[in-house]
Amino acid sequence: MEGAVNDAAVGRRALAKAAARLIPFMFVLYIVAFLDRVNVGYAALQMNEDLGFSDAVYGLGAGIFFIGYLLFEVPSNLILERVGARVWIARIMITWGIISSAMFLVQGPLSFYVLRFLLGVAEAGFFPGMILYLTYWFPARERAKMVALFMTAVAIAGVIGGPLSGWLLTFDGFLGLAGWQFLFLAEGIPAILLGFAVLAYLPDRPAQARWLEPEERRWLEAMLERENRIKRAHGEHTLRRALTNGRVWLLSLVYFGIVTSLYGISFWLPTIIEEFSGLDEFLVGLLSAIPYLAAAVGMVLFAWHSDRTGERRWHLAVPAALAALGMALTGPAGGSAVLQMAVLTLAALGIYSCLGTFWTLPAAFLSGTAAAAGIALINSVGNLGGFVGPYVVGYIRELAGANYGAMLFLAALILLAGLLVLLVRHDRSLEEVEEATAAGPAA
Repeated sequence: MEGAVNDAAVGRRALAKAAARLIPFMFVLYIVAFLDRVNVGYAALQMNEDLGFSDAVYGLGAGIFFIGYLLFEVPSNLILERVGARVWIARIMITWGIISSAMFLVQGPLSFYVLRFLLGVAEAGFFPGMILYLTYWFPARERAKMVALFMTAVAIAGVIGGPLSGWLLTFDGFLGLAGWQFLFLAEGIPAILLGFAVLAYLPDRPAQARWLEPEERRWLEAMLERENRIKRAHGEHTLRRALTNGRVWLLSLVYFGIVTSLYGISFWLPTIIEEFSGLDEFLVGLLSAIPYLAAAVGMVLFAWHSDRTGERRWHLAVPAALAALGMALTGPAGGSAVLQMAVLTLAALGIYSCLGTFWTLPAAFLSGTAAAAGIALINSVGNLGGFVGPYVVGYIRELAGANYGAMLFLAALILLAGLLVLLVRHDRSLEEVEEATAAGPAA
C-alpha cells in the first residue's frame, strides 16, 4: 500500500512538472502560429482597399493557406516522429516566420495567393506535431485538459492579436510601409526567434528531460508505455491501418465541420465587427477580443469537465450546438451592435470549446506511426475547412450582399459535426487506455 501511495506521489510530481515546463512554452508557440495564420483578417481592413481586392479574392487568398497545409501535413508529421519534435518544430517555426514577414511584399492577387500557399506549406505539421508531442508526455486521463490549455492559445491569440494588430495598422507610413505591410513584417519576427528557442528548450521525450528526477522520468515512461501496449493490442499502430480506419475518417469529417466554422468566423470577424459598429481599426481590434476571451474560458471548462467525467462525445456535441445557435441568431440580432456581439461571442465560445475534447478521441486508439499519420490526416482533412470557410463566406457575402446566409451555412456544418461525433464508436479499449492512468504504470 505504501509503495502504491509513493508511486502515485511520484506520478503527480512528474505530471505537474511536465505541465509547468511544457504547456506555457507550447502555448506561446501556438499563439504566434495562430496569429501569423489569421492576421490577414486584420490586414484586410486596409489591404483590400489598397490593392483593390474583392471579397471573393480575399476569401480565396485567406483560405488557400490550407491547400499547402493539406498537401504537406502527413509527410511533415511522419518526419517529426522520425527526427524528433525539437528539430522539426524549430524548422517549421523559422520557415513560417520568414514567409509570414514576406507577406508585406504582396502587390496583387497572384502574389497574395502564392505567399499564403507557401505559408501553409511552411506551417504544415506544426499543430498535429504538437498534439502528437503531448501524447509523449501526458496519459489519456490528463490529455483533454492539457490539449485545451495548449489550444486556448488559439483564443488568446484573438484576445491579444486583435488589439495588437489594430495598433500595428496605425503605423501607416512608418518606414515607407502601409499599416498592413508593417503588421505582416512585425508579426512574423517572433516565430523566427522562437524557432531558435525551441532548439534550446524543448526535449523530445521524458528520457531527455533533465528537469525531471530519475524516478519521475521512469514513472512517465512506464505509464505511457503501458497505454501504448493497450492501444497496440486494441487499436491502430501502423500507417496503413490508420489511413484505412473508419473512425479516423469519421473524425476527419467532424473536424472539417468544426474548422470550417472556426475559420469562417476568424478570418471575417474584424470585417463583420467593423461593418456593424462603424469603429476604426484599433477599436475593432479591441472589440474582436471579446469573443476570443469567452472562447478561452469555454475551452478550459468543457475540457476540465470532460476529463473529470471521462465522457468525450457529448462534451463536443453540446458546444457544437451552442455554436450553431449563436451563428443562427446573427440574423434575428438585426441592427443591434450589442446583440450582434453577444451572438458572435456565443458562436466563438461553442466552436473553440469543441477543440480540447476533440483531440482526445484519435489519441485514444492510435499509437506510434498510426498516431503520427492518423492525427495528421484528421488535421489535414479538417483543415480543408480552413479553405472552404473563408472562401464560402466571401462568396456568399459578395453574392447576397449580407452575412446571414454565410452564417447559416457555417451553423449547419458545425451542427452536423456535433451529430456525427455521436456516431464515433466508444469501445472498451478506449476505457482501458484512460483507466491506465488510475491503475498506475505497474498495474
